[in-house]
Amino acid sequence: QVQLVESGGGLVQPGGSLRLSCAASISVFSLYTMGWYRQAPGKQRELVATITRDHSTNSADSVKGRFTISRDNAKNTVYLQMNTLKVEDTAVYYCKAAPPWGTPEYWGQGTQVTVSS
Repeated sequence: QVQLVESGGGLVQPGGSLRLSCAASISVFSLYTMGWYRQAPGKQRELVATITRDHSTNSADSVKGRFTISRDNAKNTVYLQMNTLKVEDTAVYYCKAAPPWGTPEYWGQGTQVTVSS
């Protein structure tokens, strides 16, 4: 059974940093496109950043230059380094694994990030 377990969320002041981790129990993790998404209260879930099997990355305009996605295939883990955090980054952050053959996709349970002074 595939599981994605996020960690690293918490409370941070504006301008601070956090690093999220997502550990995946996937036997062919290196083949998957991994992504981070977030959902703020009352809003739809939105893409934050993705990283492909070839380590190509894509990120939302709102986080460009502040957030960096990376992966360690030896550890079956994807990371999201978040710098210069803003109040509007407050959300539950979810990890997603998407196989190259399309389905099924897997989601983690989410980790709360709160940016507040």
